[in-house]
Amino acid sequence: MLPIETITALFVGLVSGYWIYHLYLNSKKNSLELWLKENELEAEKKALSIIEAAEKKSKTITTEVEAEKKRQEQRLEQKEEHLSKREDFLDNKQQEVDEQKKNIASKIEEIRNIRNQLNERSQKIDQELERVVSLSKEEAYQKLITSIKQERENDLKVLLNKLDDANHNQYKEVAKNLLLAAIHRVGNSLPSDVMTSCVDIASVDLKGKIIGKEGRNIKAFERATGVDLLIDESPDYIVLSSFDPIRREIAKVALGSLLEDGRIQPSRIEEKVKEARIQVSKTVKEMGEKAAYEAKVTNLHPDLLSILGRLHFRTSYGQNVLWHSVEMAHLASIIAEEIGADVTIARAGALLHDIGKSVSHEVPGTHVEIGIKILEKYNVSNSVILAMRAHHEEYPYETPESIIVQVADAISGSRPGARRDSLERYIKRLSELENIATRLEGVEKAFALSAGREIRVMINPVVLNDFEANELARKIATDIEAELRYPGEIKVHVIRETRVISYAR
Repeated sequence: MLPIETITALFVGLVSGYWIYHLYLNSKKNSLELWLKENELEAEKKALSIIEAAEKKSKTITTEVEAEKKRQEQRLEQKEEHLSKREDFLDNKQQEVDEQKKNIASKIEEIRNIRNQLNERSQKIDQELERVVSLSKEEAYQKLITSIKQERENDLKVLLNKLDDANHNQYKEVAKNLLLAAIHRVGNSLPSDVMTSCVDIASVDLKGKIIGKEGRNIKAFERATGVDLLIDESPDYIVLSSFDPIRREIAKVALGSLLEDGRIQPSRIEEKVKEARIQVSKTVKEMGEKAAYEAKVTNLHPDLLSILGRLHFRTSYGQNVLWHSVEMAHLASIIAEEIGADVTIARAGALLHDIGKSVSHEVPGTHVEIGIKILEKYNVSNSVILAMRAHHEEYPYETPESIIVQVADAISGSRPGARRDSLERYIKRLSELENIATRLEGVEKAFALSAGREIRVMINPVVLNDFEANELARKIATDIEAELRYPGEIKVHVIRETRVISYAR
């Protein structure tokens, strides 16, 4: 058993500890309450500041809204005043218009009254005159005309006959002198193109190389150019035959290049033909420029000069069309200068009058209509178009220059030796023969050979198969029989060729 002192000490310690712990708890409670009160005061301050800021912003917005409202009200008042003034102005104008209408109506009525009065007075005067002379107005007029006619008829007839004879003789003499002068200055013989071209060869051995094994070279050449090769005609040269002079020129250039190179084979032939086409295109442009220079026609589009140059390889009834046009330009300038017309327009109209013939086999329509479209495309002056389009009387003569161009065309084409009718018909028949084939679907090229006794047609192997190629040959033969007149028979060759090229590197 513990002594009383120990128990007393323990009790005192417990009481003291409990008291100290109680004091500690009281202090913690007081500090927590103080913290809460401080936070509450801080929150109240923030809320007050937010409320004050909101009130200030509300006052500002209210002020701005009221100011904007006042401005809008002022604008509305101004618009109302403007509309009111405009209404007053329109009312005044309407009143003025109404008054003017009334005035005009009254004026019209006055004019009608005056006109009626004048008609009445005129009728009274006519009646009085008829009463005095015992004739009506129409009878008096006819009597006056008859009297004058009887008195002056003979004099007028004599005078008119004299004037007519004098003018007729004078104009006839002037026209005769003018045409004689023009023909004398320009009417020189111009060489016309023929149907063949010749290429000289150095030796007869070259003919074998041109023919090739089993004739493959000559076939490749004719297929690429559309021109007949006549090798056995003479030992010193080879004859190229085609109705199309451009093809013939391409073939001549290509054959000359092949003979110079010495390597004659199908692939080489195609290469040289391509080069020849480029060279002939340059020649065409040069001929167009030369013709324009000789005809003294300037400021033509370069493409138009190239189209014009193609006429160098075109003939009309055996007459070279390009130099026929140049000749016409000189004739037209002489006539225009003599009669006081525009020389520049007459020259240009004469030079360009047949330009449609350069593409007439490629485009539907007459060469005049095609020529008009070409000139319009290249912005040629409308006065030049008017001058050239009437040379075959398809269009009316609208300017003096159009008559001059027609006269120059007649002079150049009708002079002795200028044209050969049979040659033109022959070329026309070959052109129609090619057109029958080229208008069909799948045909790439067609060449009339052997003076029109044969036509070779190259077709697209992708578009037409072998069976369709046979049908196409029969179709072409049937169309030829129905549309053309020709002696003997025409052989139709349809060629369907597929080429595959690959390179080993």
